[in-house]
Amino acid sequence: MGTSVVEFIGPPPVQKDTKHTRIARELRAHPNTWGVVQRAASTTRAAAAAQAIRKAKLAAYAPAGAFEAVSRTVVEGGVAEYRVYARFVGGAR
Repeated sequence: MGTSVVEFIGPPPVQKDTKHTRIARELRAHPNTWGVVQRAASTTRAAAAAQAIRKAKLAAYAPAGAFEAVSRTVVEGGVAEYRVYARFVGGAR
């Protein structure tokens, strides 16, 4: 009963330059301009990604409401693509 299964070694290292921090940084550099930030495997995944951006489920998109995001199915040449569009609309950061 004396052996711990958790190793307490302090806070995790900060990940400063993730894919999402790069996306958010680019969107902030072009406020109010829509950009395609993801091409998803399905309409469901595109919709979930757009909602995650809007609700700031990842810290890169905080605070919630600072980004608008929508998913769209775009058909070009008979091929459907499930895109996530986003833009930075403001918020303290």
